[in-house]
Amino acid sequence: KNCHHLMFTLGQKENSSSFGQFTRADDNLIKVIVPTMDALILVTGLVGQTLVIIILNGRRRKESQPPHGTDTLLLALSAADLLLLLCLPFHTSAITLGYWPFGTLMCKAISFLGVACSAASVFTLAALAVTRYLTVVHSTCAYRLRMHRRIKLAVILLWVPASALAAPQFAFRTVTVSSAVYCFAFLSEFSQLVYSLALFLFGFALPLGIIVLMYAKIYCFLRHARLLGNAPQLERYQSQVTHTSALLVLVFTLLWLPSYALMFSFIGGTVSNSPGYNTVAVLARTLASSAAVVNPLLYGFVSQKFRRELRELGRERWRKEPFSLATSITKGQGQKSANAVFSWCLHSVGSSQNRILSCPNLLSSPQ
Repeated sequence: KNCHHLMFTLGQKENSSSFGQFTRADDNLIKVIVPTMDALILVTGLVGQTLVIIILNGRRRKESQPPHGTDTLLLALSAADLLLLLCLPFHTSAITLGYWPFGTLMCKAISFLGVACSAASVFTLAALAVTRYLTVVHSTCAYRLRMHRRIKLAVILLWVPASALAAPQFAFRTVTVSSAVYCFAFLSEFSQLVYSLALFLFGFALPLGIIVLMYAKIYCFLRHARLLGNAPQLERYQSQVTHTSALLVLVFTLLWLPSYALMFSFIGGTVSNSPGYNTVAVLARTLASSAAVVNPLLYGFVSQKFRRELRELGRERWRKEPFSLATSITKGQGQKSANAVFSWCLHSVGSSQNRILSCPNLLSSPQ
């Protein structure tokens, strides 16, 4: 949410005399490091989020029962993160150029999407915590309420308060021309403070409080079950999912807190004129932008099920082309075509003994 504040500060203070001894360093930071880091975040995030969506959709197709509520929420989280990533190139261009080149409509739209998607992400994390609590502690009740249907509705409704928090961005943001062109919100200092407090309280602190409360209740329940010794399977499975979600929330919080602190310091004027503020602002902005990247990394490193499905996806993609080629050649061509496939395998794999040994499987099991 606060990347907008940081971007404007970087652009407006780039030529400030109070940064005289830091001008060259700040300029290098803005012109080189920011585009490089943003490109890395964008590529990594797009690849990671796409893999998450593919795996979760594949999981839903494989399983006969209705989709799990957690999977639905994770899909919604990935969708919000993808929208955030699509906004990133606009901010990168504005920071690198030192002005906003995309016009008033895009100024409003990108600012609106940035706040709405950030709020929707943390609201989804709160809904994920509530879902985990109901699934672990009140599993019978959760099943009776047909959670997967209610969660689909909740995912849609979560965007209502998120859009409400972002509405002032569309209403008050506009392009102004001074020494350069900026996409800026024309609000008084008091109005900026009120709006920033609203963003912090309703878009971050309140959902985070719900998240902490839900995971605390889950922890107490699992600890009690472990002491009783009557729910080993529940502890092994549910605690793994809970720990994954809790780690996701913790990292999200740590990534966003620096930009919130910097936003309030900018409004209060406490450190915005301090030497090195641009450097701190860029670092905080990079951390906030990275929030859309860490979710797939957490799934990959923490969730054993996700890692297994990722390996299966890789094996399926690796085998898909050889299987397709073997199928197309063997249809209507008999043993001659089979020999051609075998010869193609020997030619294409070179000295790779493992892949040569796998070629006969193509002939015996065409699909």
